[in-house]
Amino acid sequence: MDAVSVASDLLGPTATEDPYALFAELREREPVCWSEAHRAWLVTRYADVAAAFQNKRLSSDRVRPMLAARATEGVPAAADEILSMMSEWMVLSDPPAHTRLRRLAAAAFRGQRIAALEGRIGELVDGFLDGFVAGGHRDLIEHVAYPLPATVIAEMLGAPPADRDRFRRWSGELGLVAFGAGGDARPDRHERALGGLREMFEYFTELAEIRRAAPTGDMLSALLGTEGPDGAALRPDELVGMCSLLLFAGHETTTNSIANGVLTLLKHPDQLARLRGHPELIPSAVEELLRIEGPIKTLVRWVVEDHELGGRTIRNGERVYLLISSANRDPDRFADPERLDLGRAPNPHIAFGRGVHACIGAQLARIEMRVALDRILGRLPELALTEDQLTWNCSLASRSLAALPVTHRAPR
Repeated sequence: MDAVSVASDLLGPTATEDPYALFAELREREPVCWSEAHRAWLVTRYADVAAAFQNKRLSSDRVRPMLAARATEGVPAAADEILSMMSEWMVLSDPPAHTRLRRLAAAAFRGQRIAALEGRIGELVDGFLDGFVAGGHRDLIEHVAYPLPATVIAEMLGAPPADRDRFRRWSGELGLVAFGAGGDARPDRHERALGGLREMFEYFTELAEIRRAAPTGDMLSALLGTEGPDGAALRPDELVGMCSLLLFAGHETTTNSIANGVLTLLKHPDQLARLRGHPELIPSAVEELLRIEGPIKTLVRWVVEDHELGGRTIRNGERVYLLISSANRDPDRFADPERLDLGRAPNPHIAFGRGVHACIGAQLARIEMRVALDRILGRLPELALTEDQLTWNCSLASRSLAALPVTHRAPR
């Protein structure tokens, strides 16, 4: 198989189930490779990906150029409306707009505020594990890994936890578009995603009005009360967009991080035993699990100026896919990168990105992973995979399981 064939197969069954052999071949044979299938450059080596995060000629503001290009492509109207509604999202903007939005959002993500959530996160994990055991359930995603971050972000935003099923539906429908689903995606995915996005925007518009009249200590109230250096606060559309982004990004990736981490441990019983015997390794274990099986495979950038990248000339108006999952297994940066080492140090993985667009919720995600792993391993003795076939969701952007069926010997 040549490099071009590999690059054309990122949504194929092999790449969906286990993309790492394909990434390794690309790193070795053509680390910056044009994919005709995806109409994008694929960047696979750590040094190139890390440098790209700092490269101002690669833009995160890829929605507006896509809208302009789509005018002649006959794309469904729903797709254009989705992009228009997402165009103000912080992760899809560049400085100075991004700088302003991130500064305003940072007030809701102050380290002290996030660290104070650890006790509550522990209570939530214990509650979900109680229900998981008492109900005789097997899918750790459905009953623990999903409801934990969904409930955390709901409480942070001041939304009733009972609404998390609505959040899941909205996020699932938007994910069919935002995460680059494969050819088996529903033909009506744009209409479904648009419907979910409209409902989400309406929901947060109403919730913002409630908090504006009666502020509390939640994140939404903090966002409403924050002003930038120029004295300007978030506009109503920016506020609703920020809440929608935090909801969408704030639980989807953490769900996948927890599930992928547990799966990786179960597939490496020596390291699982090591962690059970030395729970003080949990912080470094979280970093290694994020490195070797993180929740995000690909981040997209838009070329705004011709330049060289990895010895190839990339041109204004082209797309670049930064393959984080490949970079985090680059032997030029990590010794024995395919080996799971829960004590690995240093561990400069880029699972949360780098630079001005580094994930603003990284601290929260780490806390949730640490607490979840500690409780799951402590309360589910002899945790093991079932014989059920695992299914990875077909996506360019995310690395996620459809379900994680397990067995254990915890008493009901």
